[in-house]
Amino acid sequence: MIRLAGSLGVLLFLFAPPASFSQKPATIAGNVYFETDANPAKNVMVELYNAEHALITSGPASDSGRFDFGSLRRAVYYLRVEVAGYERAEVPVDVSMVSDKSVTVYLRPLAGKDNSPASPTVSVHELSMPSKARAFMASGKKKLYQDKDPQAALPDFAQALASAPNYYEAEYELALTHLTLGHNAEAEKLFRSCFERSGHTYGDASVRLGGVLLDRGDVADAEDSIRAGLRLRPNYWLAHYELGRALLMEKHLDASLASAEQARTLAPSASIVYRLLSNIHLQQHNYPALLADLDTYLTLDPDSQAGQRARQIRDEVRQKISVASPGVARTP
Repeated sequence: MIRLAGSLGVLLFLFAPPASFSQKPATIAGNVYFETDANPAKNVMVELYNAEHALITSGPASDSGRFDFGSLRRAVYYLRVEVAGYERAEVPVDVSMVSDKSVTVYLRPLAGKDNSPASPTVSVHELSMPSKARAFMASGKKKLYQDKDPQAALPDFAQALASAPNYYEAEYELALTHLTLGHNAEAEKLFRSCFERSGHTYGDASVRLGGVLLDRGDVADAEDSIRAGLRLRPNYWLAHYELGRALLMEKHLDASLASAEQARTLAPSASIVYRLLSNIHLQQHNYPALLADLDTYLTLDPDSQAGQRARQIRDEVRQKISVASPGVARTP
């Protein structure tokens, strides 16, 4: 078996988020339909998230179910539509290599539910919040995701929570804002409080808490928190990704790989999943799979600083394999 000594440290950069890169703006457009009768989902809210699942922008679909997001940088995104009585629709969209992409989103009713297209477009819990609190929430999201001003968003989310102490979604956004600003200790406290405030039902907060705990090295508690979120959101790709990361830190390579592969199945265009797979396959000394991970990563994030580093690492791995086993074929 070929072993590439000293390569692990070189690959650890892959856990760092990629830097943005500038290209011709991209557009994501499409339609939302109810799966049961193929009718357009009129006026439902369509949200656009980046690869790390931070909200970028949102807007209502038209009467024909049409949505359109323009002036986007080339990257991987996720479309999310949440309607009470229907499964959350979350669709990965990769515009890193193209300028325009058309997407169709289907809303599937929850088991045992008899829904109509007139179903509310936000959760009952959100609708129960005072309008003043929801206005602060909307203002904070605009400042955080559209204006890219997390510092200005902080007081809005705090005011939303002060206006409605049970508004755990506002506390979640407040935690994400602190995380964006590098205030990890405050984010950890808020994610924990959010999960408790929701009656331990808001799986996103538990998963995010696990990610923060992982980053500070508390792997055992992180795994517990991630698994709690995963039980609530079994199809949440980020939960499988974070669990894979925790299991890798615990040296459970086979289990880590299974989680990472599940994350890839759910979000095949999320570049961070291939960073995780790269680290797992490196530790397993599975170099053909490692090279495949790097190749895929480079199709998703070719021009950023992280992408350039991935290309360099791929070349180094190929060179070492070639030296150790001269008969191994090399691809361009």
